[in-house]
Amino acid sequence: MDAFKAIADPTRREILNMLSKQDMNAGEIAEHFQMSKPAISKHLDILKNSDLISCEKMGQFVVYSINTTAVQNIYRKFLEVFDGLEGVFHNESAEKK
Repeated sequence: MDAFKAIADPTRREILNMLSKQDMNAGEIAEHFQMSKPAISKHLDILKNSDLISCEKMGQFVVYSINTTAVQNIYRKFLEVFDGLEGVFHNESAEKK
């Protein structure tokens, strides 16, 4: 799944925000939401398939962590989109004068 589609969902953005502060297992993540554990697992799978998070089995738990490189790349692409629009907005304001 495209990373931009993955972060379009507010629940997934909140999961990323939580993981930016500390690594967590699925149960710890689920405690912060009013939804079923299978629904949280689906969100985690989407984030994992988008390479935004990684997971590692530690004993009986799977611990999730944010992939900071992937998140930085999305941020950079996001800024590039708006850099490209700067000329569009600048030209529109110049035409109005």
